[in-house]
Amino acid sequence: QLVESGGGAVETGGSLTLSCVVSEYIPRTYWVYWVRQAPGKERKEREGVAFMHLDGTTSRYAESVEGRVTISLDKSKNTLYLHMNNLKADDTGTYYCAADPRGGYGLLSAPEFLERWGQGTLVTVSS
Repeated sequence: QLVESGGGAVETGGSLTLSCVVSEYIPRTYWVYWVRQAPGKERKEREGVAFMHLDGTTSRYAESVEGRVTISLDKSKNTLYLHMNNLKADDTGTYYCAADPRGGYGLLSAPEFLERWGQGTLVTVSS
């Protein structure tokens, strides 16, 4: 129900845009999140990056990425995006799209409790 794409290898300081197709079976009252998992980290150590309501009206960011990433939604394509700039080595990881009926910084800090997940797309940032 959530299918990510757009990952790849990029140099430090570069940019990348990730996409997530959101199935029509996910209610439009839901919130969607971008969450990442660094190499060697466990699932419970996943880090919330940003989230947005599926009506496109509200978006929030983790402090660690604010100013460098933008979350956006193209409702005509049922696609969520994560635009990332000035990428750093610490941004390396598998990026997941997730959906949940709840929205808030609490879930951004504890993303392991999010309801629905995609399979992830790998981003590798190197110098």
